[in-house]
Amino acid sequence: MISVDIPGFGALELAHLVLDFNGTLALDGRLLPGVADALFDLAPSLRIHVVTADTFGLAKAELAGLPVGLLVIGVEGQAEAKLRYVSGLGANTVVAIGNGRNDHEMLRAAALGIALVQGEGGAADALASADLISMGILDALGLLRHPTRVVATLRS
Repeated sequence: MISVDIPGFGALELAHLVLDFNGTLALDGRLLPGVADALFDLAPSLRIHVVTADTFGLAKAELAGLPVGLLVIGVEGQAEAKLRYVSGLGANTVVAIGNGRNDHEMLRAAALGIALVQGEGGAADALASADLISMGILDALGLLRHPTRVVATLRS
């Protein structure tokens, strides 16, 4: 668990990390360099979940051996499926990270939503729904490894 108290934002007790795959952990279906190590670093503190439509069909192979659970969702109703997943975990215990339009609902619902703008871009809906915006997945995961960085950004 990651606990952090953010003045003006609230106390967070994070138990779950929910991630999109394509555009978040991967580019063109291939895991980005450094992501595997970062996930191993976070695994003792958070249960890690990847929820994806798996556009390229590579998520299972790319995530093999990593400390993550994988849920592949259908083509229709993706935003709602991701929201249901986060809600089922207890949204108040979830940090969610994504870049796509289909991530906006989970980013809004999560206790902490982090939107990314990387090689595949970042959907305006995702950016508007997030609490924080990061320019890369390693930076976003670094925020969780060093929660005082989140305090510095979100305090008011």
